[in-house]
Amino acid sequence: MALKKFIPNFVTLLNLLCGSIAAIFAVHNNFIYAAIFVFLGIFFDFFDGLLARKLNVQSELGVQLDSLADMVTSGLVPGIVMYKLLLLSSDAPEIATVEEWNAPLDHYVPIVAFIGLFITLASGYRLAKFNIDDEQQTYFKGLPTPANALLIMSLPLIIEFQHQNWVTAIILNQWFLIFLTCLSCYLLNSNIKLLALKFKDFSFNKNKYRYILLALALTLLLILHFTAIPLIILIYILISLIDNLTTKA
Repeated sequence: MALKKFIPNFVTLLNLLCGSIAAIFAVHNNFIYAAIFVFLGIFFDFFDGLLARKLNVQSELGVQLDSLADMVTSGLVPGIVMYKLLLLSSDAPEIATVEEWNAPLDHYVPIVAFIGLFITLASGYRLAKFNIDDEQQTYFKGLPTPANALLIMSLPLIIEFQHQNWVTAIILNQWFLIFLTCLSCYLLNSNIKLLALKFKDFSFNKNKYRYILLALALTLLLILHFTAIPLIILIYILISLIDNLTTKA
């Protein structure tokens, strides 16, 4: 029994491990490997709660541990990446490559770059609110930190793999990054009710918006690859708003 109780917590610790490794890569400007480990961490984050429910071993320890792991994987790492992108935006290349990510940065750090760490602060505040909010069982209030992390981590991947000069110019525009940081902080702590991707059953009527979201997400990923991620987050918000309106009606 004791071993069964530890299984979900072990998966949560794998999330924390992945986030810690991602933070190291992000600090060294290797955004690609940082993104890989963030994605792995989010994968583990999805399954720890599922395992706890299936094994019927939910615990307060697991809830707190989950938030601590999310704080690193989906809070600290996106903040570091945004900080690094703001640094790059002061002298942005037309097309960024792995070599340019790994190029040493000047010792002078513009103050504006630290704005990126507001994402880390907003993530921590959101996670603390989530832990004391009993309402968020069937929906999320504000954008979940893993979704926000996917949004931020997609930016260097789009630059690296999509190779569109105009897209790179937009992403590495300092004002765009500042706007996205502010938008990210707002969405994390807004009162917008967003769909929780938890299936109590698999009937279409009760889960139609979840199925629509998943179908659109898979289609966009196949067509647009990493560029699809910001669009998927936008669609997620729009579908959630539609669900709220139809539920009230």
